[in-house]
Amino acid sequence: MTVELFWWSIEVFDGADTPAWRWQEAHSGALTEAAITNGAYEWEWHRHSWGVVFEIAFRVESRWEAFRNLPAVRAALDAAPDPVNGVLTYPGRGGSSGRVKPRRPRPVIASGAAAIPRDEPVVVVRLA
Repeated sequence: MTVELFWWSIEVFDGADTPAWRWQEAHSGALTEAAITNGAYEWEWHRHSWGVVFEIAFRVESRWEAFRNLPAVRAALDAAPDPVNGVLTYPGRGGSSGRVKPRRPRPVIASGAAAIPRDEPVVVVRLA
């Protein structure tokens, strides 16, 4: 049985003076607690060279709005290193994946596209 999850992401970018990982250390407890108490099914933190991503999954899509409007969540987002240009919230998984499920490897476009070279058949002619 598979559970349909609705993923949301909060990306926080490094500020001019403060790295995003410091923001994560200060607010991850409050955000994680708010997520758990508001029905989050899964959550993950990711650190990148440019900032941090908090991915959160709910079984019911409407839970995101309730979570996002909590005073603790609003306060954490307002305390980001750059709260105007350095915070993104959007549906789906964060970072560079852009997909709810992991990508599966695909065959290389050129694989199997060209015909396999075949040796010319050898014709033996016997002169009598």
